[in-house]
Amino acid sequence: MSRNRSSRVSGLRFDRGRNATGALLLSALFLMGGSANSVAQDMPPPAVVVEPVALVDVGETAVFNGRLEAEKRVAIRPRVAGTLESIDFQPGDRVNKGDILFQIDDDLYAAAVKEAEGAVRSAEALQKSAELERERQAELVKRQATSQAMLDNAIANLGNADGALIRARAALERAELNLSYTSVEAPFAGRLSAATVDEGALIGPEGGPLVALTQLDPIHVIFPVPTAIYRDYSERVQAGEASTRASVNLVLANGSEYSLPGDLDFIESTVSPGTDSINLRARFDNADGVLLDQELVRVVLASSEPEPQLTVDQRSVLHDLSGTYVMVVNGENVVEQRRVEIDRTVGGRSVIRTGVTEGENVITDGLNKVRPGIVVDAALASGS
Repeated sequence: MSRNRSSRVSGLRFDRGRNATGALLLSALFLMGGSANSVAQDMPPPAVVVEPVALVDVGETAVFNGRLEAEKRVAIRPRVAGTLESIDFQPGDRVNKGDILFQIDDDLYAAAVKEAEGAVRSAEALQKSAELERERQAELVKRQATSQAMLDNAIANLGNADGALIRARAALERAELNLSYTSVEAPFAGRLSAATVDEGALIGPEGGPLVALTQLDPIHVIFPVPTAIYRDYSERVQAGEASTRASVNLVLANGSEYSLPGDLDFIESTVSPGTDSINLRARFDNADGVLLDQELVRVVLASSEPEPQLTVDQRSVLHDLSGTYVMVVNGENVVEQRRVEIDRTVGGRSVIRTGVTEGENVITDGLNKVRPGIVVDAALASGS
């Protein structure tokens, strides 16, 4: 037979010189396949953490965008003109009602007060003299020692003196007021902006504002509610299906929740044509000044009369192109995919309308390890 003659074994063609090498390769492949199957069979099921579907008292909630508005906000202007002598605050200071913010040079106004005081004393003396003259003329008329015309003239002079005294006293009050206005005071408690002027500047009522003062405690949030939602809610209240009592909470720009709840205190009586919405207002205590004027926030309205609802941990809810689902571990520790309908999420728990029943175990941790149909090693979450 030829040295290059080949033979066939089980449909495989080998060269005689390579028979040993081919056999070794086949043996190695068979051994590897058998080893892989053995390893797959020996691997333990993936460990997951489950939590039972539970009935939890959850109130109805709705979330809206809103903006904070200060209780009071004013631009403080001087009432009198003069040179600014001192600025008695730092930008951002909190002040109380009556605290002095600016001091205007008061020399001119103090002099005006003294001048008005002198005018009052002169008027008082003239009024007293006129009064005495009237009494003297009245006595002379009784004695028929003078004419009635003289008495009438004395009475008229007394009237003029009385009027002059009133005018002098009014001028004194005006001068004293102007003097008091040289000390610019805070009209209410609040927080100050930076001053818009410097010491030594000539200021007056016709100039711009000196500083802005904002009262942050309490503070309000204004938030628009679509008319359709407001109508639906009103109809549910009338039908006894919803409560008129609700708590109001705030979620700040960084996602943190404000610690104190608010009270709904105003509902606008007109609808905004541009947005077809109704403005609602809620009041919040803000003694620490955490909430800032004009800050954009989210307003969470929650019913104060919660009812039992089927809920799952928010982490167990997954989404794909077909919708929302959870992974359930049945009694045989086999994973099942369940399509669910989520009503809302409150405090980290999702309220489920359909898809699961109370007591069924849904996977909360280890979701990346599972697929429908596989067996898992399930452990209950702590506290479940």
